[in-house]
Amino acid sequence: MAFFTRSFLALSLLSLLACAATGKLSASFYDDTCPSLQSIVRSAMSQAVSSKRRTGASILRLFFHDCFVNGCDASILLVGGERNAPPNKDSVRGFDVIAAIKSQVEAACRATVSCADILALAARDAVALLGGPSWQVLLGRRDARTANETATRDLPSPFVDLSNLTSSFDHKGFSAQDMTALSGAHTIGIARCPSFRDRIYHDANIDPDFAALLRQSCPPKGGDDNPAPLDLQTPDLFDNKYYENLLSGRGLLHSDQELFNGGSQDELVSYYVLNETLFFEHFAAAMVKMGNISPLTGSSGEVRLNCSEVN
Repeated sequence: MAFFTRSFLALSLLSLLACAATGKLSASFYDDTCPSLQSIVRSAMSQAVSSKRRTGASILRLFFHDCFVNGCDASILLVGGERNAPPNKDSVRGFDVIAAIKSQVEAACRATVSCADILALAARDAVALLGGPSWQVLLGRRDARTANETATRDLPSPFVDLSNLTSSFDHKGFSAQDMTALSGAHTIGIARCPSFRDRIYHDANIDPDFAALLRQSCPPKGGDDNPAPLDLQTPDLFDNKYYENLLSGRGLLHSDQELFNGGSQDELVSYYVLNETLFFEHFAAAMVKMGNISPLTGSSGEVRLNCSEVN
């Protein structure tokens, strides 16, 4: 029995080392080196979301904007670079939350856990804490030493049509189903007036009462900092109300409403309205895929001690 136990532990250790050497992500990556990691992240996120519900949406968006550029490498956390690019400047938030979590993790497990992995876990917990699904986060990412400001052009624009939206996601390895499920992240969070001004004044496929309501705080000129919830029904709950909004012409962004506008995704949107569980399943699966976009592993990159700067 003792021999079996020793052999099992040895094989487990060899498996862990093999994952690290070959660059393979693993749910058990930190089981031996930082066993308290997930409880630290969950506790910190619980406090952050309890203090300000909007934080959940901010962290989820931060993860998306990181992964969709050069992969999930925490490059968006570096001062300058991607942070200052037009899609992100004065828009992405949550840096202070990730920095606070990183400090707690460093106190428990010095120079062990990457900022990229902390962000991936925090995004999962943000969704779950707001009532959405959870999923197993594969770990073992490392942090980029540089940030690519020009690569932020890969981020989907709120003004594009369905064809361009589908192409943007396809370029990153996502199916049309993945795209429609991931767009459901807009069931939480806010957008500012410039993101939806053209829609509420010029789009024909918008509910007139909805447009009139939004025009009160988003005039044709000015009011650029004025926000509106992406989901007017339940802005702080992760649910399927976003898709209900699309059926009634109440998608806030032009790109949102494109998912239900007589095109290829109409049927799937209708399914999500009827079956929230199906949406949750598809969203969770797509988020796992998101976390696997071009991670730095093995000896690539580094494990930053401070998420906002390289070592």
